[in-house]
Amino acid sequence: MGTVTTPWKPLLLNALESNSHIKHSSFFQLATIGSNGRPSNRTVVFRGFQENSDKFQINTDGRSHKIEELKHCPFAEICWYFTDSWEQFRISGRIDVIDGSNPDTLKLQQREKSWFASSVKSRLQYLGPIPGFPCISEHPNQEIALDPSTGPVGAFCLLVLDPDQVDYLNLKSNQRLKFISTLGLNGLKSWTSERINP
Repeated sequence: MGTVTTPWKPLLLNALESNSHIKHSSFFQLATIGSNGRPSNRTVVFRGFQENSDKFQINTDGRSHKIEELKHCPFAEICWYFTDSWEQFRISGRIDVIDGSNPDTLKLQQREKSWFASSVKSRLQYLGPIPGFPCISEHPNQEIALDPSTGPVGAFCLLVLDPDQVDYLNLKSNQRLKFISTLGLNGLKSWTSERINP
């Protein structure tokens, strides 16, 4: 076991690079725990790492079920499988929900940056009907228009997952590694890695 700085990140960046020709390589599954204690899972889009960190960014609708679930229990796990390189990453950690009411100015700036990094088509979905509710209209998004220069709408939420454990499996090389983080007295995160049986 050796202590290193974010040792799993180069593995993930390499997997993203070698699978970049596949459109679905930027999608992963995000599992949360419902208020009823049952697991809840869905596919989301990777929106990049937060600047100079190992934190994952995910855009979501603040009206979706996952927000209530994360307020009930902030822990979540990503499962990301790269079909071309046969690599799986299971990444667990705590999620910070950043909506428009967040008191932290820096976090609000991150939310706004993530909003403008999204396509206008993607932004339009936050003006549509409430996700998970019964459909009332046959054409729900027909009348919606959005000024591209307008900042984030109320329903837009930025989720930031701060990983504390990464389980990496490479099915081609039959190699599995487990990475676990600890917080030092200085508040800095350090990682240990260990080879485990596939």
